[in-house]
Amino acid sequence: MAKVYISEYTTMAKAWAHPDQIAAPQEPCDSDQTPVAIGGASAQSAVFGLGVRLIRVHTDAICSIAIAANPTATADNKRMAAGATEYFGVTPGHRLACITNT
Repeated sequence: MAKVYISEYTTMAKAWAHPDQIAAPQEPCDSDQTPVAIGGASAQSAVFGLGVRLIRVHTDAICSIAIAANPTATADNKRMAAGATEYFGVTPGHRLACITNT
């Protein structure tokens, strides 16, 4: 079964040579959510944790995603390719929704 994997981050690492610049999310992540199954109907993730400002999203199948307080994903939303990994700035308390796409 195809899935979307979500990692939550509250802290960003600082660049060693330039501490005023953000280099990447600070590992380990704060939380790895239970993967969301990708199907023909929109499915939502768990609520993003308190203080979460960045998420890493990986999908093992082509899908579309939406991020909001109560999102419903459609094929017209952000499309992600199979095997894609992307980072998104988010608001604590929001969720990600996904649906299959071609």
